[in-house]
Amino acid sequence: MRNESLKDIAIKELLLQLADDDFIHSYRGAEWLGLAPHIEEDVASASISQDTMGHAAIYYKLLDELGEGDADKLAHDRPAKERRNAIILELVNGPGYYMKDPDYDWAFAVVRNYFYTQAKAIKVQSLQSCSYEPLAEVAQKVQMELYYHLMHWKTWFVQLLGSGHLEAVSRMKAAIGKTMPDFAGVFSLGQYGEEMVELGLIEGEADLQKKWIEAITPIFESVGLATTIEIGMARGDGRNGQHTEDLEKALETLSEVYATDKAASW
Repeated sequence: MRNESLKDIAIKELLLQLADDDFIHSYRGAEWLGLAPHIEEDVASASISQDTMGHAAIYYKLLDELGEGDADKLAHDRPAKERRNAIILELVNGPGYYMKDPDYDWAFAVVRNYFYTQAKAIKVQSLQSCSYEPLAEVAQKVQMELYYHLMHWKTWFVQLLGSGHLEAVSRMKAAIGKTMPDFAGVFSLGQYGEEMVELGLIEGEADLQKKWIEAITPIFESVGLATTIEIGMARGDGRNGQHTEDLEKALETLSEVYATDKAASW
């Protein structure tokens, strides 16, 4: 970044993390349109994905106001190496492609959505005390929508694991096992994490992760899951530009229309 104060750099890095997380998470959610288990869920999950994309747009707009460029360009015209999203959020929904032979895993969608929404709620709660006032104000607005998002995915999580249906329970446990090894990336604050905490922008990684574990432990207990919760960053830290081929392919698809005429007003 340009000749800037450490605070400005930390604010922009945090905004990029928040925006990129919600952007790619919303995209993966949107791929379920028309594929969800039933029509009511199709409407509900699509609405949540739309809200989440709206949150990403707000964060990109704040970056635009800080001189980082047009919000659409930030969303659609940055390569994977410049993205700050957590790796777990970019992973594909399952085998296939949403336009051809999608064999997506609803259990993985439920687990990832519940875990991420709970983590996001904790981070947004922390951001309401952010020393950067525009972000604190945004956090207060986002928090209101998150209540319903979290309730939705928590309900799915509990119902599937508590259903007594062997396949449902087995697939949910497999999805948890798939999600945990990379989920710590959601709490990473990247190379400017210490500065973010010292400047009063957000709580530290360990505190956020601890609150998340405290929030999901009773839910695990209620469905008979082991409460020893261990998460990691097996594939690397997306905050530092480490990403998978899944993100490369997603960016190629989602930026296809934008790339046809970058100067156009869509």
